[in-house]
Amino acid sequence: MKLEMIQLDAFTDTVFSGNSAAVVFLAAWLPDQVLQGIALENNLAETAFLKPSHDGWDIRWFTPTDEVPFCGHATLASACALHLRKGIERTMRFSTREVGDLLVTPQGGGYRMDIPRFDADFAIPDDALVNGLRDHRWVQLFRNRENYFVELTSEAVLRAYQPDLPRIAELGSFGLCITARGNECDLVSRYFAPGAGIPEDPVTGSTHATLAPYWAEKLGKTILSARQLSPRGGVLGCEVAGDRMFLTGQAVIYMDATIHLA
Repeated sequence: MKLEMIQLDAFTDTVFSGNSAAVVFLAAWLPDQVLQGIALENNLAETAFLKPSHDGWDIRWFTPTDEVPFCGHATLASACALHLRKGIERTMRFSTREVGDLLVTPQGGGYRMDIPRFDADFAIPDDALVNGLRDHRWVQLFRNRENYFVELTSEAVLRAYQPDLPRIAELGSFGLCITARGNECDLVSRYFAPGAGIPEDPVTGSTHATLAPYWAEKLGKTILSARQLSPRGGVLGCEVAGDRMFLTGQAVIYMDATIHLA
């Protein structure tokens, strides 16, 4: 069996920056252990698998160790792959297992993603490990359905942050996102999920489903500019609109490949 795969860099217009994702085209779902094996072999933050549906594509995402319920950058990469390699010019609908339908539209050299909004939950459990995320540089601690978030006092503090990855890995499937007011944009962030096989994610679309509403309320605006300050870095546009939000970004193809399965 041969499978078509494309590797792209998302939330960037230049290869070797942004966040890498692989997109694998399927005619029908393969066993989960095969999908997980492909993702482990790729060793990227996420591999997206696409299967045609009646009105678009079913999509699933795998890290090297686990299936995840939602991934923004690999969805953007999937839309770019369909646009540039399959000639899809219209809005693309991706059906997910847990977060509903995601819509992505080619727009002005990039892509506009319609995704759900996940508001911050400030009810933090009284847990020694979670409370240990606080230190003298923190402003606010909150969470959503799959991550903890810590607002730090400045962009400089965020840039200098040295993560204790073994301790963060004790959060299990939860990741840790740190954020601050940006010096040259509205918000900056970094994201760590060692429990899911991702020490530091280069650019994370899904965390902005919570970061954008949080900062929109703090700053009194609904359209925001964001940067993720990992070593590779990435740029995102955010717009909060009711119970939905829009992420905008670019993506570039790095590699066309063929997977050979026995």
